[in-house]
Amino acid sequence: MNLKRTPYFGIIFCLLVQLFGCAWFQAKGEKTARELAEDGMEAFRSEDYREAIEAFEKLKSWYPFSRYAILAELKIGDAHYYRQEYEEAVFAYADFENLHPKNEAVPYVVYQIGRCYFDRLHTTDRDQTMTRDALQNFERLIRTYPDCPYTKKAEEYIKVCNRNLAEYEFHVGMFYYKSKHYKAALERFKTVVKSYPDLGVHRKALDYIPLCQAKIDNAVQSKN
Repeated sequence: MNLKRTPYFGIIFCLLVQLFGCAWFQAKGEKTARELAEDGMEAFRSEDYREAIEAFEKLKSWYPFSRYAILAELKIGDAHYYRQEYEEAVFAYADFENLHPKNEAVPYVVYQIGRCYFDRLHTTDRDQTMTRDALQNFERLIRTYPDCPYTKKAEEYIKVCNRNLAEYEFHVGMFYYKSKHYKAALERFKTVVKSYPDLGVHRKALDYIPLCQAKIDNAVQSKN
């Protein structure tokens, strides 16, 4: 996805560049809010995201009440995202949403928060915290903004997240099975079948459910 050409960014930037609001408490020799916005966007288009962040941060700091500040807040998140500084990007996007909950760019922001987690997914045999966080944000996007332009892409990512979680549950089940903790393994395999059907992984889990049950029954009979 090309973040530089999103519909929300285009609307916001086109509106802002037409505004000629006066600078707030501008010191002699300082750049105006508009000049800083232009500097930031020029650096962003040149993929100099560090320079873009610096320009936008100055804009926010020097002219917090400028109408260009909202552009700076959004593009700081984008610049951090492109630098793969995902935690900083999440913070910037979340801050934007909190400050402007009704802004038309909020669906894009929620989508980008999901991407910040999705782009850090681990293999299915490792911790799946990022997967769950990505899934939560993509589901929130679809639930809250079902008609936004990012819904279809979010649905694709949701499928990937759910499959990863199913594979993870299966991996854990196999770990317990090989360790002869058959009750724990059985619960994991049942979770795969119940929570993640129709993803392919449940077929493997179905094969192991009767094997676990047989091991458990044999253990009970041995004690009697």
